[in-house]
Amino acid sequence: MPNTYTQLYIHCVFAVKFRAAMLHDSWDDRLRLYISAIVQNHHHKMLAINNMPDHLHFFVGLNPNQSISDMLRIVKSESSVWINDQNFTKNKFNWQDGYGAFSHSRSQVNKVVQYIHNQQEHHRKITFLEEYVKMLKDFEIDYDERYIFKLPID
Repeated sequence: MPNTYTQLYIHCVFAVKFRAAMLHDSWDDRLRLYISAIVQNHHHKMLAINNMPDHLHFFVGLNPNQSISDMLRIVKSESSVWINDQNFTKNKFNWQDGYGAFSHSRSQVNKVVQYIHNQQEHHRKITFLEEYVKMLKDFEIDYDERYIFKLPID
């Protein structure tokens, strides 16, 4: 649409189903490239992406022609199929239902990019669940503990 200008920065976070540590460092670079390609094919701008064995963060300049929920549904679905087709895991791979999506201003872009790039260092001090709950609280998002990324069933 003519005369439409946006500046939308979204930090997305989602976990492996049951927060299982299934993302292996032997192929996580390929995963990040694959997800970056999905995002860019939908005309979003990938600003940063990183993962830990049990979850993934990415930060995009969002194209307003696609909703955040549609973008994440596509990213999670296509990357799950790809991981399974590549036989990277011995068991079927799935992402956990749900996601976190947090908006940021232009002045916060460098800080969020650094935060995502420093995930390995950051998680030496804090678990993913602690990190995620802190993000929800920092953004003053009401949440129900029953629906925070579920642990494996024993």
